[in-house]
Amino acid sequence: MLAPLEIGLSFLEGLALIASPCILPVLPLVLGASLDGGRKRPFGIIIGFVLAFSAFALFSRALVSTLGINLDSLKNASLVLLAVFGCVLLSTTLSDKFSAATQRFANMGNRLSSKTDDGLLSGILIGLLIGVVWTPCAGPLLAVALVQIIRQESDAQALALIVSFAMGAGIPMLLISLMGRKAMTKLNFFAIHAQKIRKGFGVIILLAVAFIASGLDAQTLFTNPPQPSVITETGLQDALEKPYPAPEFTGIQEWLNSNPRTMASLKGKLVLIDFWTYSCINCIRTLPYITKWDATYRDKGLVIIGIHAPEFEFEKNVDNVRAALKKHGIQYPVAVDNRLDTWTAFQNRYWPAHYLINQQGQVVYTHFGEGNYAQTENNIRHLLGLDKKMETAVAPQPFSRTQTPETYLGYGRGDIFSGTIQQTDGAFTPPKFLPTDNWSLSGKWAIKQQYIVSLEKGATLQLNFTAKKVFLVLGAQDGKTIPATLTLNGLPLGTSAGKDVVDGIVTVKNHTLYELVNQNKKQNGLLEITAGDAGLEGYAFTFGE
Repeated sequence: MLAPLEIGLSFLEGLALIASPCILPVLPLVLGASLDGGRKRPFGIIIGFVLAFSAFALFSRALVSTLGINLDSLKNASLVLLAVFGCVLLSTTLSDKFSAATQRFANMGNRLSSKTDDGLLSGILIGLLIGVVWTPCAGPLLAVALVQIIRQESDAQALALIVSFAMGAGIPMLLISLMGRKAMTKLNFFAIHAQKIRKGFGVIILLAVAFIASGLDAQTLFTNPPQPSVITETGLQDALEKPYPAPEFTGIQEWLNSNPRTMASLKGKLVLIDFWTYSCINCIRTLPYITKWDATYRDKGLVIIGIHAPEFEFEKNVDNVRAALKKHGIQYPVAVDNRLDTWTAFQNRYWPAHYLINQQGQVVYTHFGEGNYAQTENNIRHLLGLDKKMETAVAPQPFSRTQTPETYLGYGRGDIFSGTIQQTDGAFTPPKFLPTDNWSLSGKWAIKQQYIVSLEKGATLQLNFTAKKVFLVLGAQDGKTIPATLTLNGLPLGTSAGKDVVDGIVTVKNHTLYELVNQNKKQNGLLEITAGDAGLEGYAFTFGE
């Protein structure tokens, strides 16, 4: 039985479509068709629109799975139809012919209806056509909603979600058509400027089609994305107002690539401290820059010290750290700070974190997180007394404010859509409706403080995300090798598979970060990960552009 909350969430997701680019091409169609005919035609158009969407949703499993039709192909075909229609509206001759054909179509609907219908049935017929064109155009945006509709246990439950979602999408269009009809009828504007209005609608449709086809995110119109630029700053950028003596290394379990170091022995050298951990995607993305600096400036007086500060228990395994050094080509000294003693001495709070220490042993510059590579390198060059002019392109940020945030799975920091997740072992039932940025479980799982672990073959982890890339820290208990099957929006990953996925399966053995999804652009999706055996561990999702 569906809860009212689930139906309400479905309605709100449909309502949110009014703000999406996919709605733009059909608004002129809805408004234009509403201006002619009886007073009930706008209601008929929305009824037809809702019916067309509902029919598409009910048969979407057959369209996508049984018949092998891809939603992107449907979208492209729909965009072509909309572009043709926009061109028709721009042409006076074609527009007149189209208007005549539309009127004949409307008259047919009126003849089929009663005399008191006042345009309702003709509106339904027009709404059906509009819905048929719009629904596949918005297909990728609706994919997650459709997958959740298909997963319902009964047709009645699926129909309830479908109608709720479609009504949410249709109500704003109804309001727009009613207000537009009233305003233009009162002013007699449409009758006087009919050709100009149709051409204006044609331009709007073509612009909307071009925007959708470009794959741009609407937010890019209102934000200033990072611009590749050249930095030629000659001084120490963003230096600390009050430099302080660098704390001593303390509590180090083991030194890799080096004999033990002390801060006192490094006096006279420029030192860059990098706090990192090997399963952190943000740390991994900084490593190419750091290893390059080591190769470029080691002979000129730079000493890079990596402080490996584990976030998860398995990262304390020194053999795992050694494997990571080999994988990423790290040749500079790395201190294994398993108890986080040096982390605490620096009062650090972030992965990754960079501390630049001058030749006098003073911390003069810090940066936390990714980015600022050109600025950091400029400061290195400045303190080494090298050529003051440096030209380095600023790297674009691999994340955005609109993508799903880092998501932990254990009860210590993990949240599930229905509330805070608790320490428990048992069988889980997935919600009928999974909100964006939330995750859920089905089957038998054990919930630990830092991670979740499958207790049976077939246990499934679901995530409703928005991003281009999806990463997940995974591991297998007792030295097992466990396959996990992945689907995206109910289908095999295909070209959207991450580099660690082969034929829709990620094979998990070592505790590390796995790239699961790599789409051609940032978009919403429902990811399902099904364990091939008991003992599959999941720790944290991270995301990228």
